[in-house]
Amino acid sequence: QVQLVESGGGLVQAGGSLRLSCAASGSISSINAMGWYRQAPGKQRELVARITSGGLIRYADSVKGRFTISRDNAKNTVYLQMNSLKPEDTAVYYCNAEWGSSWNRRDYWGQGTQVTVSS
Repeated sequence: QVQLVESGGGLVQAGGSLRLSCAASGSISSINAMGWYRQAPGKQRELVARITSGGLIRYADSVKGRFTISRDNAKNTVYLQMNSLKPEDTAVYYCNAEWGSSWNRRDYWGQGTQVTVSS
């Protein structure tokens, strides 16, 4: 089992910045990758950024150059630095952990944190 606790969401004006944190606990040694997803009202959940245990990073095209994903292995925490925020970034942001091997792989999710960007 893995527990993910998110923090850092809130209300910000367009052009502003926020930093999300996701602290992982439990069976973290079997986590292969962690990432951030978001879901806006009436839309499907989408990948925002992902970082593997080997340090490979992937971003959604819509956030490239504005968002940065990073991790602190000592704290078992992944961060999402969000700069130049736009109203279209408004969504509930979820932390995700990809866990296990091919035969027992599963995803863990945080509770979600609201990010609201006003115009």
